[in-house]
Amino acid sequence: MSLDHEAIYKAYAGTVVSIDDGAGAFDKDGKSVTLDQSKIDSARTTLNAEAAAIAYQSVREPLYPSLGDFADAMYWNSKGDSTKLEAYYAACEKVKTDNPKP
Repeated sequence: MSLDHEAIYKAYAGTVVSIDDGAGAFDKDGKSVTLDQSKIDSARTTLNAEAAAIAYQSVREPLYPSLGDFADAMYWNSKGDSTKLEAYYAACEKVKTDNPKP
């Protein structure tokens, strides 16, 4: 049997301190904790929702222009040429528009 460790730890926060797939879940004193599958399922639903709420971040991150591009744009902006900085901002805005927050 394979237990959903992450969901168990969330469902039994402060109670379950260790999990053994073959033996079950245990408290700090090593006593067995009786698991309620509906409570674990609810915790899994919450964890999945939390992950989905921030999934856009990992999609966006590699699409943004580099910080080196930003530094170069800032340099040229300080010299009076804002075209690179405007392009950098536009590229960032496109990433945000193409990959919106949920």
